Amino acid sequence: MKKLINEFKAFCAKGNILELATGMMIGSAFTTIVNSLVNDVLMPVIGILTGGLDMSGLFIPLDFKFGEYANIDAAKAAGVGTLNYGAFLQAIINFLIIAFCIFMLVKAMSKLLPKKEEAPKKEARKCPFCKMEIHDEATKCPHCASELPAQAE
Repeated sequence: MKKLINEFKAFCAKGNILELATGMMIGSAFTTIVNSLVNDVLMPVIGILTGGLDMSGLFIPLDFKFGEYANIDAAKAAGVGTLNYGAFLQAIINFLIIAFCIFMLVKAMSKLLPKKEEAPKKEARKCPFCKMEIHDEATKCPHCASELPAQAE
């Protein structure tokens, strides 16, 4: 049991786990901000553009008596199931806005962070007969089956 606890401590102390936990907390806070942006800023504007339509309240009563229920709560109070497609549309809008914000954040961060310089790649060894790429340790060309001269180190 003690070995299991020690392994668990080592697992939790790894940098990746701590980075993941930090990312999850920041992501949760970011989601709260974006949800507020969507619900409190964008959806009222979309509601004005669509003539006062509140998308989160859109539903289909599953008894298909469309004019009988004023809202979702009235349908549920009558014991009727509802298909709340408005809430689904709002979730899609939330997702798209969050994805766009993350895209913009990553794009901005990539401009701020210095680019890593890549080490120059070693030139590929080529067969002197067929000019195809071959492995550095090859003694025979796999393409033309020619015997390769010994490579100088």
